[in-house]
Amino acid sequence: MNSSENVSPLILIAEDDNISFTFLKLVLTSHGYRVLHAENGQDAVELFKTNPDIAMVLMDVKMPGMNGLEATREIRKLSPTVPIIAQTAYALAGDSEKTLEAGCNDYVSKPVTADLLMKKINQYMGDK
Repeated sequence: MNSSENVSPLILIAEDDNISFTFLKLVLTSHGYRVLHAENGQDAVELFKTNPDIAMVLMDVKMPGMNGLEATREIRKLSPTVPIIAQTAYALAGDSEKTLEAGCNDYVSKPVTADLLMKKINQYMGDK
């Protein structure tokens, strides 16, 4: 029996707001995902480098230090294919384009609903 086939997918959550992180973690773990937490962009890049089994990244755009767009560009250098979904409270005209230009596959506006989040994740992860 190959134990790696039974391991649930790992999602990196880059989020500096504890309430937002707690919500995302609750939604993801209730759907069988494992989560890693980065509180800023630099931590997200470092965690991505040291955890090759990360299957997806949820990236907050506005974080202290290295922001989510900069972190996305760095992660893209390491992996051109890992799905990255940006989360932004700044869903203004042009913001979605900025996230896509930085290398995100998609984005969701805050406050994120559990239904929309899972719809986006399933779109990129399929059946785990």
